[in-house]
Amino acid sequence: MAKDKSILTPASKAFLKTYLNNPSPTGFESGGQKLWLDYMKPYIDEYFVDTYGTVVGVINPSADYKVVIEAHADEIAWFVHYITKDGFIYLRRNGGSDHQIAPSKRVNIHTDKGMVKAVFGWPAIHVRDAAKEETPTLKTIFLDLGCKSDKEVEELGVHVGCVVTYEDELMELNNRYYVGRALDNRIGGFMIAEVARLLKQNKDKLPFGLYIVNAVQEEVGLRGAEMISRRIQPNVAIVTDVCHDTQTPMMNKITSGDLSCGKGPVLSYAPAVQNNLLKLVIDVAKKNKIEFQRQAASRATGTDTDAFAYSTDGIASVLISLPLRYMHTTVETVHKQDVEEVIKLMYHSLKAIKNNHDFRYIK
Repeated sequence: MAKDKSILTPASKAFLKTYLNNPSPTGFESGGQKLWLDYMKPYIDEYFVDTYGTVVGVINPSADYKVVIEAHADEIAWFVHYITKDGFIYLRRNGGSDHQIAPSKRVNIHTDKGMVKAVFGWPAIHVRDAAKEETPTLKTIFLDLGCKSDKEVEELGVHVGCVVTYEDELMELNNRYYVGRALDNRIGGFMIAEVARLLKQNKDKLPFGLYIVNAVQEEVGLRGAEMISRRIQPNVAIVTDVCHDTQTPMMNKITSGDLSCGKGPVLSYAPAVQNNLLKLVIDVAKKNKIEFQRQAASRATGTDTDAFAYSTDGIASVLISLPLRYMHTTVETVHKQDVEEVIKLMYHSLKAIKNNHDFRYIK
């Protein structure tokens, strides 16, 4: 697994593109979850799906000691909130959607009749009063479907509550970065799937049950992780999500830390992170010459790590983050090498965990 040789296969890369391009808005993740599960099936012994759509692939399901690797499957989106008499649409957020990037973006409205195309309209620069410049807010951004009335909108199958996603798709930048919408955090779903593939490919025999969890509804409060953690009740959870690259203009290292795309996974120090498990991951990184970075969280990590750590009787949890630029936009950007290094770090960390591994501080 040398740095200069990619661990990804042509099939892996094809799956990455298909999976990232497929919309999976919060609460409506089932399409992406089906793609993910189909890819996972050759690498797992069994699977199950909970009521809200979290998918879990299991290796060694009969084992008593349980280890989770986890990412979240949902992407930020919008809800149709109000349809005007002349056929324009106002919205509400589904997750942390950024209103400032909306003007001029193309979107898909998901309806029972299929996808309906629309655009975020915005007054031309020629007609805006520079002295009273209107900025994009939830009260000012709107969708234009090319309809003349609310009845025409309804005839297309669009109604209040329909979910709206951006249509931007995955691309590569300078053969160095992946760029697109929803890398937060479906790139994580891809990475945990690749860990399962490597375990199968290398014929590794784990001494515990491994639960590969692609959780729903993280963007609205870690809800999928909360539900599934109570069901699985694992002993250990290794969670992956994204964090902020702080090297671009307008970023503040004093408040956000000094983190960079291309310098490896980011390991968090936080109350929810179990220190003995974190030490194991750090030791694994050093042993396998995986470059890593560190960040500190004040209270919560803001990721599914928190949901697992504080579930049931407390689960030894750790967070392995992927540095990302331009979070919650349609040009979320990650370094290709970082993706592979996160996969390697999770893979080798699993191999370092023993059966009935006791991570308690005092024994």
